[in-house]
Amino acid sequence: MNEYSSKLLENTVNELSRLPGIGKKTALRLSLYILKEEELFAEKLGDSIIKMRREIQFCKRCNNISDNELCEICANHKRDENTVCVVEDTRDVMAIENTAQFNGLYHVLGGIINPMEGIGPNDIAIKHLVERINTEDIKEIILALPATVEGDTTNYYIYKLIKNFNLKVTSIARGVAIGDELEYTDEITLGRSILNRLPFEG
Repeated sequence: MNEYSSKLLENTVNELSRLPGIGKKTALRLSLYILKEEELFAEKLGDSIIKMRREIQFCKRCNNISDNELCEICANHKRDENTVCVVEDTRDVMAIENTAQFNGLYHVLGGIINPMEGIGPNDIAIKHLVERINTEDIKEIILALPATVEGDTTNYYIYKLIKNFNLKVTSIARGVAIGDELEYTDEITLGRSILNRLPFEG
């Protein structure tokens, strides 16, 4: 017997439950909520997801998600273009921006080196970072990757590639606990970690 009494409902629950952090019960609750709302709500929700998936871009400069060739941060001439903060993904950009303590630019790697998952240096945007250092007037690189073995490995790999360039290489202070992801760190702690950054010791 079908526990959902509707194959259409079951299909929606199954698709929603594929999202991270969404179990079957939450997926069912969301599905029933959508069903209860006006049809226009479901249409707008569906259209926004499809439009995002089809039209969203990656900033050609920093790799952040964007609606245009350049993201709003890279296009803002009031930002400090001499300082670039290297992060794992877009969620880290959002977390640091929420602290209002950083006015430089970013470089989004799109992951970190993780041999266990088959992710090597060529699978993330490290070469693009080196290209930026070669072509832009960057004076400081801040390494703001997760305080994990994989994050530290990626930090060290990047440091080896760029240590001979004429720039300062720093890392965020370890106010962020070992193993913590930046997006889950409170804004005050993360803000202080950016402000109190330290010279990176390879």
